[in-house]
Amino acid sequence: MTSFALFRLPFEKQYTLIAQTSGEPLEVSSLAELSGREGYVLAPFAQSGDCPILLIRPDVVNHELPSGMGDGWYDRLLRTGQMSVPLVPELRADYHVDFANFHAHLSNGDFSKLVLSRSQFIASDVRQSPLDLFRKACECYPRMMIALVSTPKSGTWLAATPEMLLSGSGEEWQTVALAGTLPYEQDVRWSDKNIQEQRYVATYITEQLERFTSDFKETGPRTIRAGHLAHLRSDFHFRMEGRRVGELLQALHPTPAVCGLPKHDAFQFILHNEHSPRRYYSGFMGALSVENKTSLFVTLRCMEMFMDGCCLYAGGGILKDSTEELEWQETEIKMDTMRNIIYNV
Repeated sequence: MTSFALFRLPFEKQYTLIAQTSGEPLEVSSLAELSGREGYVLAPFAQSGDCPILLIRPDVVNHELPSGMGDGWYDRLLRTGQMSVPLVPELRADYHVDFANFHAHLSNGDFSKLVLSRSQFIASDVRQSPLDLFRKACECYPRMMIALVSTPKSGTWLAATPEMLLSGSGEEWQTVALAGTLPYEQDVRWSDKNIQEQRYVATYITEQLERFTSDFKETGPRTIRAGHLAHLRSDFHFRMEGRRVGELLQALHPTPAVCGLPKHDAFQFILHNEHSPRRYYSGFMGALSVENKTSLFVTLRCMEMFMDGCCLYAGGGILKDSTEELEWQETEIKMDTMRNIIYNV
């Protein structure tokens, strides 16, 4: 295998392995080019030479959880994970600067929402098998999509994400608006900030769907559990010709849940002002037209693996009434999703 994706969808017992046996994954120049193709998609937040949109060719598709992947597979995985750009060390001071900058532009009305992300590198001499970490994530997070993905271009990533971007087949499709984050408890009480943030995302998705179909239905929002966290979620079911999937992805990604509003200006602002490069964090990944089914998820609660440790990513939506300490704590509890896997919590 030169590249592969091993994943398990939410609430399912079955695993799926998609592997390319020769050559490197296809690099496509735009999401619209994904229409009519099949394989496993790995798309970054912002497309670049270092982080292209990749499509793993489905030379192998099976549903067995592998016990191993050949001699030296673990070392090969991590060798592919050596980044082509230097990691930026995460500093609390950097987040302080970024938050002040983002918040100032929200306060003066340039944006109604911005998403600020950060990363944290965890050095480790303990060689944990990526496959063991994948198994552990599946056990700990049955409600999430768990994926272990490796290509020579992207490196090796593990994600445990609660947010569907697009799912379906034929003319029957589904997407969600997911936003708002609190520690999970039986009686979650949502603040006006969280409710407003989720509504921004739902409104945006409605506007995009109206460009492709008039046959859609929104239900929610409702509280869902994702590990130790709770989120607000609205579901959208709609009918659309499958040949337009790439166009819809181009319209949806990135949603305000990972970017901001207005979308284009927020996207450019984030690219020019965040200290930490996002790479494939807050992009999306998943099966595209494999076994006649598409299941794409936003790449959240994820980490990139290296020979000497791993890099965790997290972010949060900021509105004009947001406070820095609460937003920092939100990113901390989001990073705990992967920390709990690493440290066997």
